[in-house]
Amino acid sequence: MINKGAKVKFDYTLTVDGKVADTSAGRGPLEYTHGSGQIIKGLEEELEQMNVGDKKTVTIAAEKAYGPVLPEAIKRVPKNAINNADQLKVGDMVGASNGAHTFRATIKEISEKEITLDFNHPLAGKELTFEVEIKEIN
Repeated sequence: MINKGAKVKFDYTLTVDGKVADTSAGRGPLEYTHGSGQIIKGLEEELEQMNVGDKKTVTIAAEKAYGPVLPEAIKRVPKNAINNADQLKVGDMVGASNGAHTFRATIKEISEKEITLDFNHPLAGKELTFEVEIKEIN
């Protein structure tokens, strides 16, 4: 049974907005330590007390997944501050750094002089549906 401290392996398929966004199929089960914050809170709560062989489909609200979209995480920067800005398009991911920290952002908008970057997690504000099967508990 899955309890705090258990090492768990499970297969999963993640569906977001009706489309498969990620799966362990072909890669092998995901492994984590229960209660250590290695997977999103809502999924960890749903896996509690499951046993090897158990299957479940769960829907996780954004608040217990990657959180809401934060307006303050959307920034406008001068186009000339980004390398190869002319080759970028809306939806592209770009890296940014601030001293020792590295960030990833999605390009939301491009104007003549500015680029709008969204530093929210790509799944922020999204409801996530997981199909899971517990493979191993140690």
